[in-house]
Amino acid sequence: MKKSVRSKYRPEYPGDFVFDYKDPLTLGRFVMEGGKIAPARISKLSLAQQRRLSLAIKRARSLALLPCGGLAYDVHGRVEAVSAKPFSL
Repeated sequence: MKKSVRSKYRPEYPGDFVFDYKDPLTLGRFVMEGGKIAPARISKLSLAQQRRLSLAIKRARSLALLPCGGLAYDVHGRVEAVSAKPFSL
């Protein structure tokens, strides 16, 4: 009988996936409620992907695309989805 083994890595993010700092929705999935970056054992990313992810999150925070610190997450909550279509009045 074959044992079911959970995969160590996430299948939706292949090894050559580029984490873009301009995409706060994707990056927000890897930020915990207190504002900390999720560790690799929780996010299920490889070490190289985790490094690229943390760099992208830090760049997004410096450009104010993601909030910095725990108080910002308490007040504002999660990142809202931004539509690509411009709104009209």
